[in-house]
Amino acid sequence: MKIWLALFLTLSCVFAAETNAPVTSAGPKKVYVLPIRDNIMPPLVYLVRRGVKEAMEAKADVLILDMKTNGGRVDVTEEIIEIIGKFKGLTITYVNDRAFSAGAFISVGTQKIYMAPQSVIGAAAPIMMSPEGGVKDTPSTVEIKMTSAVRALVRRVAEKNGYNVEVVEAMIDKNKELIIDGKTLNKKGDILTLTDTEAAKEYGQPPKALLSSGTVESLEELLKKLGYVGAIRVNIQPTGAEKLGTWINAISPLLLIIGAIGIYLEFKSPGFGLPGIVGIAAFAIYFIGGYVAGFSGLEWMLIFLVGLVLLIVELFFFPGSIAIGLTGVALMLVAVVMALVDWYPSPAPAPGPGLPRLPRLPTLPQLELPLRQIMIAMLGTALGIWILSRLLPKTTLYGSLVSSSASGVVSVAAQNEQRAALLGQVGVTISNLRPGGKAQFGDRVLDVISQGDMVAKGQRVKITGHSGTEAIVEVV
Repeated sequence: MKIWLALFLTLSCVFAAETNAPVTSAGPKKVYVLPIRDNIMPPLVYLVRRGVKEAMEAKADVLILDMKTNGGRVDVTEEIIEIIGKFKGLTITYVNDRAFSAGAFISVGTQKIYMAPQSVIGAAAPIMMSPEGGVKDTPSTVEIKMTSAVRALVRRVAEKNGYNVEVVEAMIDKNKELIIDGKTLNKKGDILTLTDTEAAKEYGQPPKALLSSGTVESLEELLKKLGYVGAIRVNIQPTGAEKLGTWINAISPLLLIIGAIGIYLEFKSPGFGLPGIVGIAAFAIYFIGGYVAGFSGLEWMLIFLVGLVLLIVELFFFPGSIAIGLTGVALMLVAVVMALVDWYPSPAPAPGPGLPRLPRLPTLPQLELPLRQIMIAMLGTALGIWILSRLLPKTTLYGSLVSSSASGVVSVAAQNEQRAALLGQVGVTISNLRPGGKAQFGDRVLDVISQGDMVAKGQRVKITGHSGTEAIVEVV
């Protein structure tokens, strides 16, 4: 009971640390600037996720995207737009030179757009890239489907943020003709691209800017225009680890398989050696990948290690006490799942005035990715262990693996000789056997297990065989 209470308190503390944003006192306004540079590719998702979470934790007033990009992948763009939408303050795009294609999509995903002098925005028609690089000819049916899907995505965010949907669609669909106030702004067959002056020009009654809220010389001028001269400005900087995180998370199921098989082999072999080192290293890389991706903190690695220690205690120090081992396994599974749960600062409501906030549990969409990875890893681990159990004992690697992993045990043959010498020896239990525990035989203390019977401390027992690393005993 105490163990399960400790598990509950540990997880509650971690959930509270994850979800309960610190309460900050009123002070200077805060502005976070997030660079959108180069191509819109997966590493940028990690940077955006980290920046948005930092801004939310700091209770920033404004999030500014400093935009200069030629575009990129639509799926990555959609994910970035969803992440930016989680920020509850004012979101602004500052088009610093250009916002083509996916950059234009992300721009309309913010509440306001400002542009630098001589900057441009648009040319957002979807294209297909060939494996060799460059643009691939798109079949007409595929082009129609791609254009329709992208239009629906961008139309949704454009309507939400108050932009002219007709303007945005003219940037995507070459068959879209744009006429406002009797003036043709885009002919059929063309893709709309706007300069800063064209985007800021007003049309209609009452007059409304076509797309941009204005042209400003720099980010500093933009902050002055918005009334944030004395605000605390934080520039989110790329760390270079985002690309590493992309690679790690792409192979996360493989890391889980290697880690599980490594720990399994370590428990099956005497001592501590190469399998355990490889297994723990694989799990460490897995948790680091989740941290770099901005999913979670490294506290889940600590929870995993606590679970692993409890499992070791169960197997080697208190065999048969099932609760310790189950608690360890539960902590390890929870840690593996939570390492890939995409948390955003959003305190759970308190159940009543003056009461502490309740820990927030992940939703089903948040659990979809980690559960999918774990299912793949479980199937791969089962298959890997089955293959190793059939092939490894028949290879020369098996003997070297076991001997290199053992501490003081030269070979399997030597280990078998030691076990044979113990058969028939009589000793005394120094702990209760439930059915596992410890017994002393002369100067040696061994892990022992009865044949299902409960044996009290102080009973004389005799070794009748071995099961794994444990000696099988019966009461004399």
